[in-house]
Amino acid sequence: MIPALIKTFAVGHEADSDEHLAQALVYNAGRLAWRLREAGLQAPEQKTSVSDIVTEADKAAEAFVAGVLELVRPADGVLGEEGTQRASESGKTWVIDPVDGTYNFASGSDYFCSAVALVSGSPADPTEVHFGAVHRPAMGYTWFGGPNISSTKDGKPLTPLVDKPLNMVSLGTYIHPSSLADPKIFSAWNKVATRVATLRMLGAGSIDLATVADGGLGVWLQHSVADWDWLPGQALVAGVGGLCQRVAAGGVTWSVAGNRQAATELIELLQG
Repeated sequence: MIPALIKTFAVGHEADSDEHLAQALVYNAGRLAWRLREAGLQAPEQKTSVSDIVTEADKAAEAFVAGVLELVRPADGVLGEEGTQRASESGKTWVIDPVDGTYNFASGSDYFCSAVALVSGSPADPTEVHFGAVHRPAMGYTWFGGPNISSTKDGKPLTPLVDKPLNMVSLGTYIHPSSLADPKIFSAWNKVATRVATLRMLGAGSIDLATVADGGLGVWLQHSVADWDWLPGQALVAGVGGLCQRVAAGGVTWSVAGNRQAATELIELLQG
């Protein structure tokens, strides 16, 4: 099934711009994963922990995106969460998260998405983040934008972020139980968590960051974030004038995004 989908999609999108291609890819990958779940999935495979899992839908959605890119962007690199890697000849790399929020997805929750980002240079330290695209199938939302592209939701411009103090905004975050048991990590996280208006821990970083971009969350914080969990969403936050930064504290690296005032206060707390 997947090879046929790849060929059909590639024929219809071979002339697309990178920007249009990205949005079409996340839409179709997210819908593919959703359809596969509705049809019934085998038990997920465990990766690093009971909550870090992969399903056949993750693998199928990544195979679809990577297969399309092999046909329509053969010179670009590819880096996917489920193991796809192709070196870049053009200097650009597509970073793929076929199903972000897999634990939610496998549990029947609708809080999951498909996400991609296009960067120049190494995804671990890109010279430029061109844009990110995130599609949440259950709600039908597609967010798109980047540092030099005003972010949109379903094609409609998002409102630029307005400065608000940290104690007046919600914090979207995630911290694994093992990190709560680590005194250094917990101390760094707790400095921030006790200074915000309220906490939200929902389990899909790219949706969280998209929600920061469209104003539903004030600021976001998580440590040891993989490139595919960070780049698509941080591009969206940058596209509405937000601050996105990585900061070392408590022996780990934290990813921070939000309106500039709240994010700056958060960073100062981490570094203090």
